Amino acid sequence: MKISFFTFVKNARMLGYPFLESIASALPLADEFVINVGPCEDDTLELLQEWAGREPKLRIIRSTWCNQMQQKGYVYGQQKMIAQFNCTGDWAFYLEADEVLHEDDLPRLRALMEQYADDPQVEAIAFDYLHFYGNPHTYLDSPAWYKKEVRIIKTSVRSYAPDGLFWVVLDKSNKDGRYPYAVESGATIYHYGWVRSNEEMNRKGEQVGQYWSKAPQTVDYREIDPTILRLFSGNHPAVMNEWFKRVPEAVERQLFAANPAHVLTRREKKHRLLMKLEQLFGFSYTKKHYRKVG
Repeated sequence: MKISFFTFVKNARMLGYPFLESIASALPLADEFVINVGPCEDDTLELLQEWAGREPKLRIIRSTWCNQMQQKGYVYGQQKMIAQFNCTGDWAFYLEADEVLHEDDLPRLRALMEQYADDPQVEAIAFDYLHFYGNPHTYLDSPAWYKKEVRIIKTSVRSYAPDGLFWVVLDKSNKDGRYPYAVESGATIYHYGWVRSNEEMNRKGEQVGQYWSKAPQTVDYREIDPTILRLFSGNHPAVMNEWFKRVPEAVERQLFAANPAHVLTRREKKHRLLMKLEQLFGFSYTKKHYRKVG
C-alpha cells in the first residue's frame, strides 16, 4: 500500500501559513508528498526546493492560476486537482497548508488505510476538526464551522473538487456527482488558519478574495460571537511548538477575548439558534460532504 499526500500553496510564507509544519506532520506517514506551487512573491518555493533536496519524499510541481475564474473558489479546486492527479499512491491524502496532523493519530490512520484498501464500499476517510481561533488555546464550536470532513480518498475513485474543501464522485455518468462513501477515522485535523495575525489574515483576504468574487473584508478577530469560543485542554501536534513562538497570544493558556459588545450578524444569529437546537435535541446542523459507511 502506498500513501500519497498532496497540497497546493502560493505565497504561503507571506500569508503566515504553517505550511512547513503541516508537511512535516505528514512525512512519517507519507510515501510521497506532492506540493503544487503557484506563482509566488515570497520565498515559499525556495524553502520547499531546499527541503526537497534533502527529503526524497517531497515532489514539487509548478502551476499557474487562472485569475479570470472568480466563481466560488473554483480555482482552488483546480489547484487541488492538479496536485491530486500527480499522486501515484493507492490513497490520496489532502492536507491544506494550515492543517496539521497529530503524531498520536498516525498509527491509527495507517491501520485504517490498510484495513479498507481493498474494500469497495469505502472510498474515503473522514476526520474530526478543531478550528483554532485568535490563539492556540481557543477553538470554535458552531454549526457554521464544519466539524467533520473527508481528507483521504482512493486514487481509484473517479473524483473531482468543485472547490478546495470537498470531493464529488462520478459513477457511471459524467453529469451526476455524489459525495464519497467514507468511514470516520476518529482522528483530528488541527486547523490553524485563524491563529495568524490580523495583518496576515487581511493580506490573505486581499490576495484570495478575487477567487470568490468578493471584495476584501477587514478581519478583526475580536468581532465574533463569544458564545462559540471554547478553551482547548488537549495537546497540540509537536511540530507546532516552534511556530507558536511567533504567536504572542500562545504564551498563556486562556480563552481568546472576544468583544463582549459584539453585534451579531444575521448569519451569527442563525447559527446561535442552530447551536441551541443541537444542545437541546442532539441534532447536528454541520454539513458533511460525505456519506458515512458503518
